[in-house]
Amino acid sequence: MTKLTRRQFLGTSAAGALAAPHVWVKPAWAQQKQVSILTWSHFVPAYDKWFDQWGQEWAAKNGVKLTIDHIPHLNLPAKIAAEVATQTGHDIVQMAASGTEKWAPALLDVNDLADKLGKKYGGWTPLAENYSMVKGKYFSIPDYFIDFPGLYRKDLWTEIGMPNGPDTWDELRVGGAKLKAKGFPIGIGLAHHNDSRNSWRAIMWCHGGSEVAKDGKTVTWNSKEVREGLKYFRALYKEAMTPEVLSWDDASNNRLLASGRGSWIHNPISAYRTIEGQNKELADKIHISLSPKGPAGRLSFANCLAYGITKFSKNQDVAKSFLEALTDSYKDAFRASTGYNNPFLKGYAKGPLPIISEDPKLKLLEKSPEYHFTQGYPGPVTAASDEVYQQFVMIDACAQFCSDKMDLEQTVKWAEEKIKGIYAKFV
Repeated sequence: MTKLTRRQFLGTSAAGALAAPHVWVKPAWAQQKQVSILTWSHFVPAYDKWFDQWGQEWAAKNGVKLTIDHIPHLNLPAKIAAEVATQTGHDIVQMAASGTEKWAPALLDVNDLADKLGKKYGGWTPLAENYSMVKGKYFSIPDYFIDFPGLYRKDLWTEIGMPNGPDTWDELRVGGAKLKAKGFPIGIGLAHHNDSRNSWRAIMWCHGGSEVAKDGKTVTWNSKEVREGLKYFRALYKEAMTPEVLSWDDASNNRLLASGRGSWIHNPISAYRTIEGQNKELADKIHISLSPKGPAGRLSFANCLAYGITKFSKNQDVAKSFLEALTDSYKDAFRASTGYNNPFLKGYAKGPLPIISEDPKLKLLEKSPEYHFTQGYPGPVTAASDEVYQQFVMIDACAQFCSDKMDLEQTVKWAEEKIKGIYAKFV
């Protein structure tokens, strides 16, 4: 045994005293990266299955712990708001139809990533820019949009001399009235659900009406065009539909078509996909048409979805890497959605697209990016336009007019006051 002198002992003890207590700290380079994502429950379950699996494979390759939480789309705004209020929660949040401006103060500026992806894939479509840009910068990465074509029973429309279904809203009213008389009404919801506020906006726009001007500030509801649109709404409701649409949810028009009783619905192709898996004989009778056009042209509503990275996230670089990889995998995602997730990037939009370009029934949907818009049209998606959308102002006005609870002028005045009240909050 080696003997220590008193001086050696004291020196050793002092060194030990200075070093103690010792705490092992995992160096930053050795800590596992992680990222958490809040997203909606997709209407095509196969897409969520693909997304979750793809995400975990990406995470495994990159040494990332990945968490994906799916919730119903109508719950997303409240959940995001709660996380922003507490400054805790997910690194990546998905905005479904609510626009980016509303959340921009709580989101990371991702203009660098958006520019990189735009240059790589031929630029972003105007719809993507409108949805994800705020004051000239991207605060979210556009993911995809959901179009609203017409889904019609070709056999029934052939019987009334319209084998290709209705191409205009007036043809829908006339043909729909004939088919309703045969026991096959058309179906567009007029209640507090997503499809209703999308479809009725499309009709209004096609008649030249809008809630707000191109400047995104001037309320334009009190107009001749809006009155014409409202009169058309009521005629379509009374002549071609049933009162049950006043209490529908997002799945009701799908169920109408699947029952064999519906002749036409305005809906994403998820309704057709569901019927394909349940009743092939009926699915063979269902065809797809472009969303109808009106006096002001062919304009339809697009449900847009984009991902934002929260400012409070401690994993922002990892989050950016995830979104870049997801965008690079768009074609696989599109196929997994069975043609439901439409492209925001011009390089992808020019086609050919998986599934859509391969199926004669669906090929016409290649035109979707050309005529789809979102709330705030003809201007940008703003926090004000989104609140009008979220509060179902237009739907409540239409429902009251169609069910004779208000006359035309009362309806115009009631909605105008509501819309102006909302926009006044954002001046």
